[in-house]
Formats: sequence, structure tokens, C-alpha cells
Amino acid sequence: MQLKTINLKFTTNIKLTLTLLTLFSFTVAHAQEIIEDKVPESKVIDSTASNQRIKVDGVAAVVGDYIILDSDIDKEFLQLKARGVSQADLPTRCQLFGKLLEDKLYVHSAIQDSITVNELELRSNIDQQISTFLEQTHGSMDELLKFYGKDTEQALRDEMYEINKNQKLAMDMQRKIVEDIEVTPEEVRQYFNSIPKDERPVFGTELKVAQIVVIPKVSEEEKQKVINKLKEYRADVLENGASFTSKAVLYSDDIASRKTGGLYTLNRNRPQMVKEFRDVAFSLQEGEISEPFETEFGYHIIYLEKIRGQEYDVRHILLRPKVTDEAIKEA
Repeated sequence: MQLKTINLKFTTNIKLTLTLLTLFSFTVAHAQEIIEDKVPESKVIDSTASNQRIKVDGVAAVVGDYIILDSDIDKEFLQLKARGVSQADLPTRCQLFGKLLEDKLYVHSAIQDSITVNELELRSNIDQQISTFLEQTHGSMDELLKFYGKDTEQALRDEMYEINKNQKLAMDMQRKIVEDIEVTPEEVRQYFNSIPKDERPVFGTELKVAQIVVIPKVSEEEKQKVINKLKEYRADVLENGASFTSKAVLYSDDIASRKTGGLYTLNRNRPQMVKEFRDVAFSLQEGEISEPFETEFGYHIIYLEKIRGQEYDVRHILLRPKVTDEAIKEA
């Protein structure tokens, strides 16, 4: 009987041990379930996203010292629109690129041949182009600057000046090249007949018109009024210390330079203005104001502000005599 008692105790101990192990396992499992945290989702970051390359501009061609950018072709489209060219008459991008290549060749040759342009005429053309563009788009100057990617109106005008100058140089050089070439009617006829019939251009009905243009004469009285007014401005600056710059802003008829107080920079080696203007400007000393003089644009006075080597910073006031109603009727 003693042996059976011992076995019973051993059996009881085993049962107790198994019960404790079961409870311990349940507690551990329950504890693990409670403290289990959610594993955060991993985010995949594209390391190349911040290093993506964006094409700002591109080089389309190089002609001598001139580089033709992709943006230059876009600007040419804008220039054509500003001149009033309709959408239907606009050339293709390829045609415009070819024209730019040709123009750069002409410009390069023009500079080699010392061909110059008239700066006042170019500035006047730019005024007309900007006005036409604003009228056609019914937009504001701010919208135009944004369209061109410029911060100021002066920056836009400077860029348009370079474009117009290169175009004028190209035209003058082309004219110089072909001016001595003579083409006979027979050569034209032979060339036309050599073109296949299905490739010959088709021309619509054309009308030839003639007009008579009569330019009214400006009276001597009106000319003298302008000269006297310029003399008054000159005397006020010299005798009373008035600002020449302010007078140019208020009274000058040169719209292109009026906003900058009539300022132009001339270079003795690169003439830009008409001869009469250059001759007067280069004859002045610093701080001197010229007497009134005449050019094809009207009457001027020039103030020489500073000489920097071959460059002359000058300010001018331009006044144009008015054409009276009587002069128009007489014409």
C-alpha cells in the first residue's frame, strides 16, 4: 500500500505541472497578442525623382560666332506674329530654322564687310511691333513679358533690338550680294520650264494697283517753333541747373529712349546712328549740350554725359515739327 501512495503523489505532481505549463503558455500567448505592434509600411522613394534632367534649351546650330538655340526659333515665331503674319501664312519650324541659318550667314558676312544699321529706325520698329502684338492679343505688357520670359520691358526691348538688328544686317548683306546680278527674261523662262508641271507654283488672280503719295511740307514756322523749344530746354539746363534727363522723359518724341531719359551709348568703331547724329555727338565734350540740329527723324539736342574710351554715353531730346491742317490741304 505504501508503494501505491507514492505513485499517486507522483501522478498528482505530473498533473499539476502540466496544468501550470498550460496556463503559462496561454499567458505568454495572450501577452504576445496584447503587446504586438503593427509594423509600419515601408515607403519606396525614387532616388532618381529629384535628379531628373529638364531640358531648358538646346543648340540647334552654330554658324561662325553665332549660336542658334531652339528658343531662337520660338522667338522668330513670336516676331512674325508681332508683325501681323496670320497663322495660315506662318512657315513650318523646319523652314524657319533654314531661314535662321541663312540669316546668320548673311549677318556674319555683313559684320565682316562693316555694314551698319540705323539704331533710331530699329527702335521705332520695335515700338510698332510691341503695339501690334498687344493689339492683336488684347493683352498687357506684363503678359507679353511673361510670354517672352523677361522681367522688364527694357530687357524685352534689348532682345528685340538684337533680333531686328540681325535681320536688318542680313537683308542689307543679301541686297549687296545680289545687287550686281542681272537675270534675263530668257533665264527666268528656262528655269520655269525646267520645273515639273505638277510642282510649279499656282498663283491666284493678281491685281496691279498704283498710288500717288503726297507728303505735306512742314512749314518753316513749325520748324522754328521746335528749334526755339529745344533752345529753351538747353538754356534751362545750363543756366538753371534743370535735369536734362527729366526733360527727355517729359518732352522727347523718341519713344524708344524716352523712358531711359534719352540715353544711348555710341561707339566710334561701331556706328549705329545716322551720320548727322554721330557727327554732333562725337564733337562734344563731357557735360556739353549741343545746339539744335536736324536729322531725317526731326530736330535734336544732345547732352554728352560720359566718355569711356571709344564709347560715348549721350542723352538726346527729339522733337518733330507738326504738320498743320493747311499743309495737308495744300498737299
